[in-house]
Amino acid sequence: MGEEEVISEEKARDISLKDLSMKLDEFAKARDWEKYHSPRNLLLAMVGEVGELSEIFQWRGEVDRGLPNWEESDKEHLGEELSDVLLYLIRLSDICGIDLGDAASKKIVKNAIKYPCTRIPMKN
Repeated sequence: MGEEEVISEEKARDISLKDLSMKLDEFAKARDWEKYHSPRNLLLAMVGEVGELSEIFQWRGEVDRGLPNWEESDKEHLGEELSDVLLYLIRLSDICGIDLGDAASKKIVKNAIKYPCTRIPMKN
């Protein structure tokens, strides 16, 4: 099975943060890049990718949800830059010994307490 087949097969299923983490670890080990993956280096690389992501939106003004007026190539480019940020974030959290899924879940709970819902839900 070729690499492209594996990628398309994975697209059909949900990929967890842990799955991505393992793939990133394998990727770094295979290239002997672990020595470069210090928290500082990963953070700076991620900030660079956030800059590239920002450039995509820089002169567009506000955009509609779902990006209905964007070309498919622009959406693909956006997906690549979002992925770069996500992958660096996952790698950084791993190198720092932080379970990102657990930390994010706890943060959602904290935010719910800090910013309680004051609306009364509408009933049908």
